[in-house]
Amino acid sequence: MPSAEENVRKASRTFYDALNSMANGDAGPMAHIWSHSSSVTTMHPIGGREVGWEQVEGPWQQVASMASGGKIVLNDQLLQVSGDMAYEVGNEKGGFTLAGETIAIDQRVTNVYRREGEDWKIVHHHTDLSPAMVDLLMRLAG
Repeated sequence: MPSAEENVRKASRTFYDALNSMANGDAGPMAHIWSHSSSVTTMHPIGGREVGWEQVEGPWQQVASMASGGKIVLNDQLLQVSGDMAYEVGNEKGGFTLAGETIAIDQRVTNVYRREGEDWKIVHHHTDLSPAMVDLLMRLAG
């Protein structure tokens, strides 16, 4: 039987698979790895803060609708598990095309996971702000 740490590492891989799907135009897999509770939160590289699944889901969909050619990996992962909660910190690296412009990804990240039944679900995602992404989205909204 896998340990809690092995199960969280699996959830992390699932999250990064979903993140890469989003960076290639499909945010659908995010719905499977995220908790759908009202307490989930994000602080994306595009700025802002979302609380609750209904708000959290929106930016993933927004970025996916303009994204292609993406590849994002988690480097230097540090994972801690305590009871039904876990967190990881690391550095996301990679890039993708967003609304026709190439965006480089090189940012610190913190992800928090919670055990829900037999599964580990992500409940918080926080990255550094990406000035390139913020600038692009502001120009598009302009």
